[in-house]
Amino acid sequence: MKLLKLYSVLLLGIILLPQVSNAQKAKPNLIIIHTDEHNFRTLGCYRNILSEDQAFVWGKGVEVKTPNIDRLANEGAICNNFYSSSPVCTPSRASLVSGNYPIATGSYRNDIPMKDEVITFAEVLKQDGYATSYLGKWHLDGDAKPGFTPKRKFGFTDNQYMFNRGHWKALDDENGEPIIYGKYDPKTQRQSVNLKTITDENFTTDYLVTKTLEVLERDKNKPFCLMVSIPDPHTPNTVRPPYDTMYSNLHFEKPKTLKTPLSEMPDWAGAKGKNLVNDLEQDKMQRYFGMVKCIDDNVGRILKFLDENNLSENTIVVFTSDHGDLMGEHHKHNKGNPYEGSAKIPFVLRYPSKVKAGKIIRKAYTTVDFAPTILGLMGANQIKNAVGMNGSEDFTSNKKEVVNDRITYMTSSSQNWIAAITNRYKLVLSQKEKPWLIDLDENPDEDINFYNNAKYKKIASELQVELLKQAKKYNDPVFTKGKKELLYK
Repeated sequence: MKLLKLYSVLLLGIILLPQVSNAQKAKPNLIIIHTDEHNFRTLGCYRNILSEDQAFVWGKGVEVKTPNIDRLANEGAICNNFYSSSPVCTPSRASLVSGNYPIATGSYRNDIPMKDEVITFAEVLKQDGYATSYLGKWHLDGDAKPGFTPKRKFGFTDNQYMFNRGHWKALDDENGEPIIYGKYDPKTQRQSVNLKTITDENFTTDYLVTKTLEVLERDKNKPFCLMVSIPDPHTPNTVRPPYDTMYSNLHFEKPKTLKTPLSEMPDWAGAKGKNLVNDLEQDKMQRYFGMVKCIDDNVGRILKFLDENNLSENTIVVFTSDHGDLMGEHHKHNKGNPYEGSAKIPFVLRYPSKVKAGKIIRKAYTTVDFAPTILGLMGANQIKNAVGMNGSEDFTSNKKEVVNDRITYMTSSSQNWIAAITNRYKLVLSQKEKPWLIDLDENPDEDINFYNNAKYKKIASELQVELLKQAKKYNDPVFTKGKKELLYK
């Protein structure tokens, strides 16, 4: 009888072992592919959901083919209204990893180090048994440049190929450690390299993805969380062959808003002085497209690895950026204001086992919402002090299209404007300017102010009340300038 019981226990153990193993394997993996200063219109998946007028602001047919990033959107979800919490590098990145507004992280401007006590999604996943890795640009450790392998890891156990600052065009290894490729002057913090001679072995985008694949090979048999932050397509607009001449046949027309009289533009647009753009430099625009194409090809390398290792089904892949690049719209390049080209970021997410293919989400999110949402999607614990919204149900619902008029807000690192945003409207408030109300449906070029239009009185009031409420609740810097209350007339 005892032998029979022992046999039964052993048999039950054998039956349960595979189930335990499968449960462990069911824990989803996470890969975040993160770019820098990336205009959403350069991606085919975004052009597909825009009007022709908005998809081709530089002229009909002026486009980059991005089949690999598009594949993520087609096999997963695309967010049409995802914004930077503050459209510059450091603040947006701090929000992305923490689920908090920039002021709470300490990193409300570029080059300000994130507070030691900040908890990131990586720390949560590390505590849950994940192998956590970060490769590429970090920009949350202060002035260090390049600042390879920062001592403060914020939950990323392997940060060997993390560097703090700089848009280095080529990297290399020396004694098993990453270094700047070519001539590097530590005094000027400048790199000198002939990109015409650079190959896919050393060009930074390729190099970081090669290292990413090595980490994935190492960790593929356990739950992993990996973030690779590619410093392109940020300036300088240079890229290796053949991408440097791949789009030399394209001619970029001036966007309509580059023709807007400066007198009709708000002060917060920042189109003045050295930032003023009156024309487009064709070669730089062409090479920007080349950088995007190089990024897409490297996304393809990551997807191929997942396919070949049977990891695609249970791996969440996110493609996103820290902020946009105006690329000549509104008389400006780069970022820093609340216009779509500056503040709206690409955000596509694929998770085959839980997210319906071809889903479109038309709801306002910011990078503050990323950590709570991704942890919710993974069934992990939440960061206790995070204020962002857990929007995981929007991704896992059976709806093919999610439409929601949620009001959230974003802020500026210069602390001279704040903006309420929905999936249709933006209200920008500034100490130096009259309130500016944008209706993206009626005026996607964002060059008409509807604030004093009688038809918009109700929505303007609702947005203003909610914006001031949220900005005060989250201790936005505009409330810490010696003023008890902001008054906008």
